[in-house]
Amino acid sequence: MIKIFHLSFVLISIISFVSRVVLSETHPELLKKKLFKIAPHVVDTLLMLSGIMLVFQGAWLTAEYGWIIAKIVALTGYIGLGVMTMRNRGTVRWLAFGGAMTCFVYIGIVAVTKNAFFFL
Repeated sequence: MIKIFHLSFVLISIISFVSRVVLSETHPELLKKKLFKIAPHVVDTLLMLSGIMLVFQGAWLTAEYGWIIAKIVALTGYIGLGVMTMRNRGTVRWLAFGGAMTCFVYIGIVAVTKNAFFFL
């Protein structure tokens, strides 16, 4: 059941991020509303909490589960690049957006394969 919640929050989070990027280009005044400022933080907090619950439920805190560390590092990159995306304009925004989406895809592939170095 926790996995379903986690995957739901993943989907909501990525849709929210892409939607906010589109809104920042088309209707930036909407992003100043309270809902658009608070909702992403609530969703991402629930996403992280469900992920932490899955780690403990699966007893994945041993060294053989290094792929979880890779996901956490990539998540940090995704968050940082997401902040850059929302705070910048022009080429910097789109490079950061591309980097954030790359991190997101990497996290997804690692989650499925359980291999941080799937590309080797």
